[in-house]
Amino acid sequence: MTDERPLTDQLTAREDRGVLWLTLNRPEAANAITPDQRDRLIELLADAGRRVEVRAVVLTASGKHFCTGADLRHSRPGPERPAGAPERVVGDVARVIQDGAQRLITAVVDCEKPVIGAINGTAAGIGAHLAMACDLVLAADGTRFIEVFVRRGLVPDGAGCWLLPRLVGLQKVKELMFFGDDLPAAEAERIGLVNRVVPADELDKVAGEWATRLASGPTRSIGLTKALLNRSLDSDRPTALREEALAQEINMTTHDANEGVAAFVERRDPDYQGW
Repeated sequence: MTDERPLTDQLTAREDRGVLWLTLNRPEAANAITPDQRDRLIELLADAGRRVEVRAVVLTASGKHFCTGADLRHSRPGPERPAGAPERVVGDVARVIQDGAQRLITAVVDCEKPVIGAINGTAAGIGAHLAMACDLVLAADGTRFIEVFVRRGLVPDGAGCWLLPRLVGLQKVKELMFFGDDLPAAEAERIGLVNRVVPADELDKVAGEWATRLASGPTRSIGLTKALLNRSLDSDRPTALREEALAQEINMTTHDANEGVAAFVERRDPDYQGW
């Protein structure tokens, strides 16, 4: 099947009061993600981090599915080979993973702005890891998360073996990845993979409310907090405390930190600007 729609229709972006909404829009393909979509999503997340007017991001999808993995029908051809060379050489697969799925997850994790995943349906394979890479995860009731790799005889990619043990216990992650069973949204919430399960018809509303709260907050403070938390499980205590002190030093140069302190002293609500 060939998707004739332009990329701007396959991945839509709109801004509303400081919130950037990114929507995967290939419902006819269960929102399996193509290389072009992936690269554009990476660009938009990097751009969101740079732009002062963007203060929060919501990542969601249209249709019944959030993202059912990579669309292998749209994989890009490899480089031309000299005569007699094999179609695949050592390093090719690793390079595809590093330049593709891993780069996508990294773009979400490293985005300077908070990213809310509004998961509207099945999230499988890289789609599940894309959901779990978000800072906050809302799931519509009926959503399923599937570590589908074992069903195909594959090793999980897209940083799954790094990401999931940081969210839930190692034993539970092994169960999910060894068996590849569907994980219902309610169970995902119970074990801590999801912040909240909401009725499907309220997903956008709740995501909008959460994103609006984030977008009206001290954006740089939240971004620095995100970076500290993401590094916390990889750091020793002296390193973590040193980075915390440096983050506080940087943050105290911002308008919003000074505004927050002044508002506290003056007993009024702060007016955060995002810088």
